[in-house]
Amino acid sequence: MWVSRECADVYALDICAYAVMSNHYHVVLHINAEKAGSWTDTEVIERWHTLYAGNFLSHQYLAGKDLYDEQLRVIAERVEEWRDRLMSISWFMRALNEDIARQANAEDGCTGRFWEARFKSQALLDETALATCLAYVDLNPIRAQMAATPETSKYTSAKQRIVTAQEDPKSTEPHQPTLLFPFAGYPRQDMPAGLPFRLQDYLELVDWTGRQLKDDKRGSIDNGIPPS
Repeated sequence: MWVSRECADVYALDICAYAVMSNHYHVVLHINAEKAGSWTDTEVIERWHTLYAGNFLSHQYLAGKDLYDEQLRVIAERVEEWRDRLMSISWFMRALNEDIARQANAEDGCTGRFWEARFKSQALLDETALATCLAYVDLNPIRAQMAATPETSKYTSAKQRIVTAQEDPKSTEPHQPTLLFPFAGYPRQDMPAGLPFRLQDYLELVDWTGRQLKDDKRGSIDNGIPPS
């Protein structure tokens, strides 16, 4: 998966969709506040230390050193700050972009600023907006004429979901990628965490939408190609 596994595992943010293009990328994220709230102070510090240096007191705390009450109070305050940051889209994007920039600069043998501008984000407030945005992201390579179908695109969540689902075509419930926020089916009582759609229905939506011609887009799925 294109998103750093390290970043995805550390943060309380679920990856719903992504698409990597030649000069930019899109990602749809779900803030998992319940997950972040369930972490112990030790878990928060360990997660933070995975990506960042922490401080003298946080390392002393993990080492089991005896700390004064005032030092424990400082640690408690820092833990809550780090907990908030570990479910912050801004901090996630900062870590992800730094990782990408570092790799790209190493490949190009150069240093300096890599990203032209700060990322832009938009809250998705209802199911219609969510489905529309997910499909928009997954169809980016097709609209740009970089791929003919979702399953032949190189770096999209749609491709990853299709490939994983096809691993066991006889299963009544298609398999889903472990690093992506799953489709949980229609909203209902005691619904598990996940996107409020059936995976099959979403993939049909992507296929149908991708076949629509757009005046402002170059590409579409050819109607002669059967659905995947």
